[in-house]
Amino acid sequence: MSRLPFNEPTIQRARRIAETIPPAECDPRVEALVNDLIGRVADKWTMIALEVLAEHGELRFTQFARQMRGISQKMLTQTLRQMERDGMVTRTVHPVVPPRVEYRLTELGASLGAAFCGVWIWAEESLAKAEASREAFDAKTE
Repeated sequence: MSRLPFNEPTIQRARRIAETIPPAECDPRVEALVNDLIGRVADKWTMIALEVLAEHGELRFTQFARQMRGISQKMLTQTLRQMERDGMVTRTVHPVVPPRVEYRLTELGASLGAAFCGVWIWAEESLAKAEASREAFDAKTE
C-alpha cells in the first residue's frame, strides 16, 4: 500500500465502518447532518484542508495558504470559517502586531478525516479498475 495520510488504526477503523450496513431507519437529524457534511466535504478544499492540518498540525493562515496550492485567499477564508462553525477546526488569534492567527484540527475534525480514510483506501484499491473502465469508455465514445 502506498502512503496514505492516516495511521494503521485509523485505516482499520475506516474498514470496519465501511463494512457496516446502515440501519433501515435513521434519525432525521443524523441524516440531515450527513447530507450537510457530504455537501461540505464534497467541496475539495475542505477535504484538502483536513488533510493539510492532519499532516502539519497547527498552521498560521499564510502557512496554510502555501500548503493549499490553487486556492484563493477568499476561498480559504470561507472554507476555514465554515470548518470552524462546524467544529472541525479551532482558530486562535494571538494579540500581537501584526495579528497572528493559527488553525488546528479539533477532535471532531480529525474524526471526520478518519471517516473519509475509507475513500482513500477505496481509491487505492480500485485505481487500476477505474482507469481501465475510463479507458474502455473513452475508446467507445471516440
